Amino acid sequence: MSTTKIKFSKEEILNDYYIAHLSRNISLMGRKEVLTGKAKFGIFGDGKELAQIALAKTFKEGDWRSGYYRDQTFMMAAGLFTAKEFFAQLYGQTDIELNPGNAGRTFNNHFATRSLNPDGTWKDLTKQKNSTPDISPTAGQMPRLLGLAWASKLFRNNKELWRFEQFSRKGNEVAFGTIGDASTSEGHFWETLNAAAVLQVPMVVAVWDDGYGISVPRDYQTAKGNISELVKGFEKGESDVNGIYIYRVKGWDYPALIETFTQGVERSRTEQVPVLFHVTEITQPQGHSTSGSHERYKSPERLQWEKDYDCNARFRNWIVTEGYATETELNEIEAKAQADAKAAREKAWAEFTNPIKKERDELIKIIDNRSCFCKREHIDKVGEITEQLKAIPNPIRKDNISAAKRILRHVCSDCSIREKLQADLTAWIERNMNDGYDRYSSHLYCETERAAWKVKGIPPVFKDDSPLVAGREILRDNWDAQFQKNPLLVIFGEDVGGIGGVNQSYEGLQKKYGEIRISDTGIRENTILGQGLGLALRGMRPVAEIQYFDYLLYAIQTMSDDLATIRWRTKSGQMAPLIISTRGHRLEGVWHAGSPLSMVINSIRGVYVCVPRNMTQAAGFYNTLLEADDPALVIEPLNGYRLKEKRPENIGEYKIPLGVPEILREGSDVTLVTYGSCVRIAQEAVEQLWEFGISVELIDVQTLLPFDLPNLILDSIKKTNRIVFFDEDVPGGATAYMMQKVLEERAGYQYLDSPPKTITAREHRPAYTTDGDYFSNPNAEDVFDGIYELMHEVNPKRYPKLF
Repeated sequence: MSTTKIKFSKEEILNDYYIAHLSRNISLMGRKEVLTGKAKFGIFGDGKELAQIALAKTFKEGDWRSGYYRDQTFMMAAGLFTAKEFFAQLYGQTDIELNPGNAGRTFNNHFATRSLNPDGTWKDLTKQKNSTPDISPTAGQMPRLLGLAWASKLFRNNKELWRFEQFSRKGNEVAFGTIGDASTSEGHFWETLNAAAVLQVPMVVAVWDDGYGISVPRDYQTAKGNISELVKGFEKGESDVNGIYIYRVKGWDYPALIETFTQGVERSRTEQVPVLFHVTEITQPQGHSTSGSHERYKSPERLQWEKDYDCNARFRNWIVTEGYATETELNEIEAKAQADAKAAREKAWAEFTNPIKKERDELIKIIDNRSCFCKREHIDKVGEITEQLKAIPNPIRKDNISAAKRILRHVCSDCSIREKLQADLTAWIERNMNDGYDRYSSHLYCETERAAWKVKGIPPVFKDDSPLVAGREILRDNWDAQFQKNPLLVIFGEDVGGIGGVNQSYEGLQKKYGEIRISDTGIRENTILGQGLGLALRGMRPVAEIQYFDYLLYAIQTMSDDLATIRWRTKSGQMAPLIISTRGHRLEGVWHAGSPLSMVINSIRGVYVCVPRNMTQAAGFYNTLLEADDPALVIEPLNGYRLKEKRPENIGEYKIPLGVPEILREGSDVTLVTYGSCVRIAQEAVEQLWEFGISVELIDVQTLLPFDLPNLILDSIKKTNRIVFFDEDVPGGATAYMMQKVLEERAGYQYLDSPPKTITAREHRPAYTTDGDYFSNPNAEDVFDGIYELMHEVNPKRYPKLF
């Protein structure tokens, strides 16, 4: 035990003791709720109470947390989470007022505060303590943590941002990250630590070290068995220009924890430097989760040690030894904590179950006394299902809706009760299914007037004498116009700053606007994305550049699990309108020419995907997205930077609407649907087909998410009665996605006179050299042959076989 004498008030110490025991009690009760079937799964913060209480003392209004699923005591001590909310999360409460952290959309102990007002506008983030929404993938909270901290540096060093006082008070905020010791084995942790050390940002990381990663001991997780020893290469010395300050403290030592956290966090806040706390000798009294018991893998000696070094027991001994309270006083506090935990559990359970029971009772009222003895089945199936539903003591909504749907299956079409019963049940089911959509499926994207798809298009303006310029210059000049208008705009990525991007689409902008706003990064795609994610959560308008589309795979986990789900998993409590800019398609070789669109669009629902055919369209998408509150990925066509395009007269002002395809050429025989770099190939093929008397209607979809909102493609099929989907993804990839959207979702199949067709790349990635590309990716000849063959089947005489 530390001998450092820190002056505390008795009131503060006993309040901390109460929080520690309240948190422990709800953890113990939470496990029982799962094991008795009242909750689905539980993961808790027992054993870490004291360290988290101490850390929470340094957490101020305006600060941000990016933590993990054992931080319940930190959140309670910070005043951001209650015992009743703990149980609400455990049961899966979907009422946002009762479960504001996640509205029942994620596991328990997944915390978040609300950054947005109900109308989607920003709250004053400097007048509240902020927590980003947690995710389960271990170390997945680290990339965004970097961006949260970097935002403070930008707000401090760019005086233009000082007027945005609802987002920052001149960068005085610290970003707090928490992580389990075993999770430091993940690459996200190391990439974030390195980037923070280079950038020198106010990022505080607390590593809770309880000796295990589920059942695997620390020695199998970490070299040297000690994370603070392992990261010594990052440690910042007096003469070092960058690095990380490292502190070590035991998780049961109350005064040492407070002293250490206070010193380290204040240093991070004032000097804007990263700090790592290695908190050792933490225990985990109930093991990893409700999925198993830690007695299976911990020795009797280890289990005894955990009892001896339990932080709450040690805290009690310290309080009595130091004379802050008597045994009797502490017993009373423990009794109150237990009683309050039970009351919270009972209240949360009633609030969770009563509305569902009310829905069940409303359903029973509809079907009661409407039994029907079926002549064919010789059984009163309606009555039987009704009685089964009545017998469930604590029904869930699945029970209610399942019963309602099954009843109608067993009422004969000629039964006298069917018509009225069907009408009443249909209305009840529809109402409850709509409620279910709101509870579980709403707010995947922005639903206010700031939704990206609602931004009205403004066409680019051209004059007869508008100059032809390289596509890259349109992007450069468009960014220039945007930087002049919006001080919150920043762009960063590999080679973005000094040389203006690998294709010089940012040429000269860093010199004009400074390194704070246009900056280079290391080769670390995941934390480039994380930088943008954290900035967007804090109110800035970041553009994160991933140099090539193929490299996006380094960041796909963070895009999928974090960025794409932020608005949805908080039920519109937070947003991160990050723009990810990359380039792809039609170069040469495996890792500079990929088009794995299906992999991306099926992984990042919640992020819009724009696939412009040229740089004029790309710039228009950026302009649209900067007016909206949705995240998006824009894939610039890699072979278009030097191609000549007319320079729009209204650069920086025109906007390309999302979800609206463009008919590039009207036709009557076949509809050809494509996007991106494939458009130019399609245009070449369409010209060749015209020479043979085949009229092709060529449509550029422009965005894959959202997809064809006005149903332009369907209207085209009604005219041509034939359709071909063309891209350079693998077979069954994005072409299959487009086909499903058009033929199944919009019922386009009923207008076809010929089978639908797809033209795609080979199943492998593009091979090297121009010939490799020709034999890997679809080309104009492939498009010609595919459409000509389709027309041959329609009219063999007019379109005889060519080979």
